[in-house]
Amino acid sequence: MSDVDLSTESYENHREAGRILAQVRDEAAERTEVGSGYLELSEWIEDRIRELGGAPAFPVNISVDHEAAHGAAGVDDERTIGEEMVKLDIGVHIDGWLADTAVTVDLSGHAELTEASEQALEAALELVEPGVSTGDLGAEIEHVIDGYGYNPVVNLTGHGLGHWEQHTPPNIPNRAVDTGVELSVGDVVAVEPFATDGSGKVSEGATEEIYSLERDRSVRNRQARQALEQITEQFRTLPFATRWLDVDRPEMVIRRLKQQGIVHGYPVLQEAAGTLVSQREHTVIVTEDGCEVTTRQ
Repeated sequence: MSDVDLSTESYENHREAGRILAQVRDEAAERTEVGSGYLELSEWIEDRIRELGGAPAFPVNISVDHEAAHGAAGVDDERTIGEEMVKLDIGVHIDGWLADTAVTVDLSGHAELTEASEQALEAALELVEPGVSTGDLGAEIEHVIDGYGYNPVVNLTGHGLGHWEQHTPPNIPNRAVDTGVELSVGDVVAVEPFATDGSGKVSEGATEEIYSLERDRSVRNRQARQALEQITEQFRTLPFATRWLDVDRPEMVIRRLKQQGIVHGYPVLQEAAGTLVSQREHTVIVTEDGCEVTTRQ
C-alpha cells in the first residue's frame, strides 16, 4: 500500500509535484494541435517540468486513437499529430515523490467519449475518503461510462504511487469488483478511467519506447555500462525513454540491456484498430475528511 505521513516533507513534495504537474498538463493540452510533433511536444513538456522545479517521473506518453497508453516519442521521431484523439499522460517527481495525471485532447470530433472518462473520474473522486473500497470506485467509474454508451477499459487500472515507484498497490479498477481494498489516510493513488467505443480490453502492440530497470548487474560493453550508470543514478526504478540516454546509438544500447534482462520495456497498449480510447487521470492523497487532488489547478 502506498501511503505518506501528512506531517512530513514527503507530503509537501507530493503536493509540489502535483502543483507543477497540473500547470504543465494544462499548458501542454493548449499546445497540442494538428501538426504538433511528438518529439517537439514531449521535449517541451519535459523541459517545462524541469523549469518549474520538478523532474519527469516517466517519459511523456502521447497515445492516439485506439492506443490507450505507453505511446511515446522515439529518438529523432518525425511523427506529427493528426485529427486524432490524443492522450497526454505526464508524471512529475520531487526527490522521488510522485504525481501522475492524464488528459485527452480530442482533435477527432468525439467529444462525448472524452467527456465519459472525465465525468467518470470526477464521480470516483467524490467517493474517495478513508474506508472507501477501491471496488466501489471501480463500480462508479463503470456506471458513468456505461451511461454514455461506452465501455471502460477493464484490464487497465489506476494505482498507488510510492517513493521512486510509479505503480504500487492498490489497483484502482475501472469496473465493479468484489475484491477491493479499503483506502486509508495518507494513501497516494492515481485514479485513471479509460473509456472506449471498442471491446473494453487492450493488448500489447509491437512498439515500445519506454523502459525501466529490471535488475542491476555488471555489463562488459562500455556504452551499455555508461547507460546503466545513468539509469541507476538518475532514473532508479522509474521509467525512462531511450532518447534520454546520454550514449551513442542509444537504441542499440537499450536492445543490449534488454537482451541481458537488465531493463524491461512497456509496449504500447491498444484497443482494436479503428476504435477510440479516451483517458483522464488525477493523483489524490487520502485525508481525514476526504481527499486532496494534488493535480487539480
